[in-house]
Amino acid sequence: MSEDHANRLKRLAMRSARRGTKEMDLILGPYGAARLTAMEGARLDLYEALLAENDQDLYQWVTGQVPAPARYKALIDDIAAHAGAG
Repeated sequence: MSEDHANRLKRLAMRSARRGTKEMDLILGPYGAARLTAMEGARLDLYEALLAENDQDLYQWVTGQVPAPARYKALIDDIAAHAGAG
């Protein structure tokens, strides 16, 4: 049985807010709360893939310490802007 859209959004919101590091909880939690309901299709798939990445890598990408991989660049830029880091 496949997951319905509402349950997927709830799961991704939880994964956004409950990360491995407090820093990423504070960055992705509010971002997910603000942006997830507007995401669909490929953007939602990309965000879900991003959530599977390592928190240390994500933090460096969002803060600009290390360039984000090309596939995530636009999404990371949006997350950074939302967090006030961009």
